[in-house]
Amino acid sequence: MKSMRYEKFCQEQLKDPELRREYDAIEEEFTLAREIIDLRKRRNLTQKELAEQVGTSQPAIARIESGSYKNISLSFLRRLADALGAVPEIHLRKRKA
Repeated sequence: MKSMRYEKFCQEQLKDPELRREYDAIEEEFTLAREIIDLRKRRNLTQKELAEQVGTSQPAIARIESGSYKNISLSFLRRLADALGAVPEIHLRKRKA
C-alpha cells in the first residue's frame, strides 16, 4: 500500500464537489473553534475558568471548541470575546459558487 501525506490526501479528497460543499459548510465553525482555543490558551485559561467568566458550563465551552455547537447567540459570542480580550467580527459574504 502506497502512503500519502495527509495534506495531499485532503487536497485529493476535496476535488470531489460533494465533499467540497460539505467541507465548506463546516469550515467557518471550525475556524471559530480554533480561534477560541488559541485565545483561551494565550490567556492561560482552562475551559472551566473561561466558562466561569462567561457564565456557562465547562461542557458548553468544550462543545464550542469542538466545532459542534451550532446555535451560538451574538450576545453569548460577545461575552465569550470579552472574557478572551477580543472583539467579535461578524460579516456576510456571498456564497461560493
